[in-house]
Amino acid sequence: MAGSVNKVILIGNLGKDPEVRHLENGAAVANFSIATSENYKDRKTGEKVSQTEWHNIVAWRGLAEIAEKYLKKGAKVYIEGKLKTRTWQDKEGNNRYSTEVITDNLTMLGSTAESMGSSNLVKPVENESKPSPEKEFSSPDENDDLPF
Repeated sequence: MAGSVNKVILIGNLGKDPEVRHLENGAAVANFSIATSENYKDRKTGEKVSQTEWHNIVAWRGLAEIAEKYLKKGAKVYIEGKLKTRTWQDKEGNNRYSTEVITDNLTMLGSTAESMGSSNLVKPVENESKPSPEKEFSSPDENDDLPF
């Protein structure tokens, strides 16, 4: 068996629009957070309880460009990636830590209406001149040599 596994799978909603930067080498990097919620019933009080957890997501290159173009606050996404903890020092010299999910798979979930807001949508217009079912298909040609 393999020594270890570092794999994260999340489905959640964006807390704000992605922040995208372009590095000197041209690579794009997007940072955004998603919320996941767990709902359960408290055994003592019988009340419904909802616990929300926030996850910091980092997307690189093509995924960052997709996030910049299509993801907006509130959008539902499926994220696959790995955990990475960064260490840095703040202004006072204290060590600080941040754990992020470095995504290698990002899938937008939900309808376009949910991610873009229903006010931006135009209702599709159906074609009023639909052909009758009889005219939609032609009768088989007797010279047709297809075996099916």
